[in-house]
Amino acid sequence: MIDGREKGFRSLSETDIYRLCDRHFGIGADGLMILLKSKDHDFRMKYYNSDGREGTMCGNGGRCITAFAKMSGIIKNEYSFEAIDGIHFSKYNSNGTISLKMNDVSSITRYSDGIFTNTGSPHFVFLHRSPHMTDMVKLGIKHRYEKRFGKGGTNVNAISYINNIITIATFERGVEAETLSCGTGSVAAALAVSELSGRAEKEYIIRAKGGELNVKFRKNRNGKYTDIYLTGPAEFVFEGNI
Repeated sequence: MIDGREKGFRSLSETDIYRLCDRHFGIGADGLMILLKSKDHDFRMKYYNSDGREGTMCGNGGRCITAFAKMSGIIKNEYSFEAIDGIHFSKYNSNGTISLKMNDVSSITRYSDGIFTNTGSPHFVFLHRSPHMTDMVKLGIKHRYEKRFGKGGTNVNAISYINNIITIATFERGVEAETLSCGTGSVAAALAVSELSGRAEKEYIIRAKGGELNVKFRKNRNGKYTDIYLTGPAEFVFEGNI
């Protein structure tokens, strides 16, 4: 994450971002976020995938940039910020976790082999016996560019669940590899389980290889999902100059 609010900040090219995110010759990351000024909100979030191209909404990124904003001097407990898919609200909880309000979801497509929805980013979610043991790169490449998901393709999530506990593995477009946790994918998984089970739990526990997230939402009678909240930790790792 970079604080881009100062006058000395210069725009980064696609090549710059690709090199920064490279795990061998750069810092190493699945993506890059820039904290920018906003006229009407606390800040603006600019997110890029590790391939250097601007990405769609990143749920975990929204929580992490909230922590970064506070560390960078925007000291509040509740925030509103601009992202590529609109305005989001985030807040610190008493246990130190951060909750992010996601956009409403009204369109869910059921296929014979899974569920497709857009939770800020498009996701294809399908059931798998052992998500953490499978080859997500192979499965991701299989579904990533299927014509049914449109020109931009989709992220791919393998899940299994017991009641409200979901195990998930994710292949992210733009990264073009398996990632250890995905916020929009976790929300998509919770909505998919709600569709598949025919009920909406009060809370879903999402267990990814990178840690645990919580998802809450309200399902209206017309099938629209509202008041969607993604909650989890956001931990400071390091800072430096390059």
